[in-house]
Amino acid sequence: MSRKKISTTVYITPEQNERLHLLHTRTKVPVAVYIREGIDLVLTRYEHALPGQMSLTEAPKRGQLAAGKSEQARPAAASSKSDA
Repeated sequence: MSRKKISTTVYITPEQNERLHLLHTRTKVPVAVYIREGIDLVLTRYEHALPGQMSLTEAPKRGQLAAGKSEQARPAAASSKSDA
Protein backbone atom coordinates (compact mmCIF):
# COMPACT_ATOMS: atom_id res chain seq x y z
CA MET A 1 0.00 0.00 0.00
CA SER A 2 1.42 3.41 -0.91
CA ARG A 3 1.55 6.33 1.47
CA LYS A 4 -0.88 9.22 1.13
CA LYS A 5 0.52 12.07 -0.94
CA ILE A 6 -0.32 15.76 -1.02
CA SER A 7 -0.45 17.87 -4.14
CA THR A 8 1.94 20.77 -4.58
CA THR A 9 3.31 22.91 -7.39
CA VAL A 10 6.98 22.86 -8.30
CA TYR A 11 8.48 25.18 -10.89
CA ILE A 12 11.30 23.66 -12.93
CA THR A 13 13.27 24.90 -15.90
CA PRO A 14 12.38 23.78 -19.44
CA GLU A 15 15.67 21.84 -19.52
CA GLN A 16 14.80 19.99 -16.31
CA ASN A 17 11.36 19.21 -17.68
CA GLU A 18 12.78 17.91 -20.95
CA ARG A 19 15.34 15.70 -19.21
CA LEU A 20 12.82 14.34 -16.70
CA HIS A 21 10.40 13.44 -19.48
CA LEU A 22 13.18 11.80 -21.49
CA LEU A 23 14.10 9.78 -18.42
CA HIS A 24 10.43 8.84 -18.00
CA THR A 25 10.20 7.75 -21.64
CA ARG A 26 13.23 5.50 -21.28
CA THR A 27 12.43 4.04 -17.85
CA LYS A 28 8.61 4.30 -17.64
CA VAL A 29 9.05 5.65 -14.10
CA PRO A 30 6.70 8.60 -13.46
CA VAL A 31 8.30 12.04 -13.29
CA ALA A 32 6.71 12.55 -9.86
CA VAL A 33 8.74 9.62 -8.51
CA TYR A 34 11.98 11.27 -9.63
CA ILE A 35 10.92 14.58 -8.06
CA ARG A 36 10.10 12.85 -4.75
CA GLU A 37 13.46 11.03 -4.85
CA GLY A 38 15.21 14.37 -5.41
CA ILE A 39 13.39 15.88 -2.43
CA ASP A 40 14.40 12.91 -0.28
CA LEU A 41 18.05 13.39 -1.32
CA VAL A 42 17.95 17.07 -0.30
CA LEU A 43 16.25 16.29 3.02
CA THR A 44 18.86 13.65 3.79
CA ARG A 45 21.72 15.97 2.84
CA TYR A 46 20.46 18.77 5.09
CA GLU A 47 19.08 16.59 7.88
CA HIS A 48 21.45 18.27 10.34
CA ALA A 49 19.58 21.56 9.84
CA LEU A 50 16.15 20.09 10.60
CA PRO A 51 14.67 20.09 14.09
CA GLY A 52 14.27 16.72 15.70
CA GLN A 53 14.11 14.81 18.92
CA MET A 54 17.42 14.08 20.57
CA SER A 55 18.16 10.38 20.81
CA LEU A 56 18.73 8.75 24.19
CA THR A 57 22.35 7.99 23.26
CA GLU A 58 23.12 11.50 22.02
CA ALA A 59 24.73 13.77 24.62
CA PRO A 60 23.41 17.33 24.88
CA LYS A 61 25.56 19.97 23.24
CA ARG A 62 27.61 22.22 25.49
CA GLY A 63 25.49 24.95 27.03
CA GLN A 64 22.24 23.10 26.34
CA LEU A 65 20.18 20.88 28.62
CA ALA A 66 17.72 18.25 27.49
CA ALA A 67 14.90 20.64 28.47
CA GLY A 68 16.34 23.22 26.10
CA LYS A 69 17.59 25.62 28.77
CA SER A 70 21.09 26.98 28.97
CA GLU A 71 23.36 25.60 31.68
CA GLN A 72 24.35 29.15 32.50
CA ALA A 73 20.76 29.94 33.49
CA ARG A 74 20.84 27.32 36.25
CA PRO A 75 21.97 28.49 39.67
CA ALA A 76 24.99 26.69 41.10
CA ALA A 77 24.06 24.14 43.74
CA ALA A 78 25.30 25.07 47.22
CA SER A 79 27.48 22.48 48.87
CA SER A 80 26.23 21.49 52.32
CA LYS A 81 29.67 20.14 53.33
CA SER A 82 31.40 23.50 52.92
CA ASP A 83 28.94 25.17 55.33
CA ALA A 84 29.70 22.73 58.22
